[in-house]
Amino acid sequence: MVIYTRSILSRSLRRYKNLSYIEIFFRELSSRNVKAIIPFKKENAKSRLGDFLTEKEREELALRMLKDVLGAVSGSKIEEVEVLSTSSKDAITEELKSDTELKSTLKLSVREDARELNEVLNDVITKEKEPVLIIMADIPLATSQSINELIEHEEEVVIAPGRNGGTNALLLRRPSAFCVSYYGISCSKHIETAARGNLSYAVYDSFFISTDIDEVEDLIEVLIHGKGFSRDYLRRIGVVLQRDKNSKRRALIERS
Repeated sequence: MVIYTRSILSRSLRRYKNLSYIEIFFRELSSRNVKAIIPFKKENAKSRLGDFLTEKEREELALRMLKDVLGAVSGSKIEEVEVLSTSSKDAITEELKSDTELKSTLKLSVREDARELNEVLNDVITKEKEPVLIIMADIPLATSQSINELIEHEEEVVIAPGRNGGTNALLLRRPSAFCVSYYGISCSKHIETAARGNLSYAVYDSFFISTDIDEVEDLIEVLIHGKGFSRDYLRRIGVVLQRDKNSKRRALIERS
């Protein structure tokens, strides 16, 4: 149970300078009612990194990126998170709890479901009564602050795009009224879906949420900006940055 004291509301007032205490109260309450849903695939994960990392390394990196995202969610206002895993529920649960520091109030669950991404997500959200945040597991730079800023939006649909037009995070205040459509330029598709459904929507731009890890060059961002499990794992297996003296690029990714 969350107790809203005057001191908490006073701190919130500094963020919402033009809002009353009552407006702040309901905005804080609505953001804490959000449930995070994180789709996760470990087996043969990140195939486009296959020329640089072995299958085992890609699976281990995928798990550590999930842990980084889970840590960011745990540090946000969100109190409940469900991981939708194509892998064994028990195995993933054990791995997540082994060395991931999560707040004691966070309700964490893992659901095993091998169905296609859109199919399983649309099945899940039709049964959700409270707002949900669908957040991808391959954005290890995501921060608690960026997640809080996203869920504090009042719109019924808030879309955080990836760098190539995908959707890296999607806030749905009325999840049963929405149908997700990932893959391709899903950001545009989700905007169109919101408009067709007469749902208010906003696009939230964040470098930290937009940086998904799909290509070898994306690992540069993890080594430069990362602070968690993903960066530490890459360093441990000998992935390093090198200056490229023969081109205009400032850095190259290499194995030591």
